[in-house]
Amino acid sequence: MLAQVRSAALSVWRLPAPLDARPAGRLDYAFVVVAAVVAVIEVTLVNPDLEGRWLALTSFLAWLPSLLVRRTAPLVPAGAFVVVAAALRVVEWTTGEVPGDLGTAVVALLIPYSLTRWAGGKDAVTGLFLFFFVAGSSLLSQDLPAADRIGGTSVVVAAVALGAAVRARSMLRARQLDDVRRDERERLARDLHDTVAHHLTAIAISAQAGLAVAEHEPAAATDALRRIDEEATRTLAETRKVLRVLRTDDEAPGRPLADLLGLASGGPGPMVTVALDDDLDDLPPTIAAALQRIAQEAVANARRHARDATFVQVRVTREDDRVRLVVTDDGRGSAGSGDGFGIVGMTERATLLGGHLEAGSLAPLVGWRVTATLPLEEAR
Repeated sequence: MLAQVRSAALSVWRLPAPLDARPAGRLDYAFVVVAAVVAVIEVTLVNPDLEGRWLALTSFLAWLPSLLVRRTAPLVPAGAFVVVAAALRVVEWTTGEVPGDLGTAVVALLIPYSLTRWAGGKDAVTGLFLFFFVAGSSLLSQDLPAADRIGGTSVVVAAVALGAAVRARSMLRARQLDDVRRDERERLARDLHDTVAHHLTAIAISAQAGLAVAEHEPAAATDALRRIDEEATRTLAETRKVLRVLRTDDEAPGRPLADLLGLASGGPGPMVTVALDDDLDDLPPTIAAALQRIAQEAVANARRHARDATFVQVRVTREDDRVRLVVTDDGRGSAGSGDGFGIVGMTERATLLGGHLEAGSLAPLVGWRVTATLPLEEAR
């Protein structure tokens, strides 16, 4: 039992800080300014009879700006809060002036929330210990009913629990997104494997033919070497598409463009139309497979999430050194309003092939468009 408790404590202590912390933005600065203004209004207009109001206001304004770094350095606000609280105790002991409690100071609940949401394990434990020590001392030193002490403690604990819950949810979603990206890389790696295997077979056959005729027909051997060079060049181009990915056993589409045409339907649900340019027959297999997979996912998203959609249009066009896929629907709401993993997977595949993907609404609340642009020059 003690070993399990010790192991759990060490796990919490060594917990790394989340990687999604962002620096303070305009809304954070606006929040701090608004809180400061509200505090001034409270001590001057709303509650001018507050005991030690100017001392309370000064101490509040002293630690309030530290909330700007509550994500990137959550231990700093806790430290500032503790230092200001200690300074207030010194003032009380030396002058006898006891400042009242500002209602605006409720924003201090962001400190325990930020510690459990953004801090590493060591900083979180240290900061929470200091914060609870100061808050607990304040609750015990005041002449308050037991219900108020319990209520105050419960509010702080709730802030801690909320931060931990949001952190756990964020970590879970990050793992899910990583799984989606990994799966997409694996599927793309499998497509590349199939293509490379085809080219390597052609190289082996050409090499055997060249060896067989090299002594008697030098010209034929030269042609075989030329074919080997061409196939090797294509193989290198395909291999460069993805680095450090794993291969899965999922079945790859054998005829990507034919499967893409198969998305067209006129049955229940929105009508799906597919239009392809005439000059797409020589697309690299990896690009063709990517177009098919992205279109398939985009159409599935439209069917699932676009409310009252009557049509879904799939269009593939060739533009010099690139190919563009556009999937449009006329439904209400966002076709990406689900878990968001479909768009992540489509974006990952397009990015790995040197292209990019955009998804967004055509107009407020009406229509949705997915546009994928893939380069052809590097794919050859």
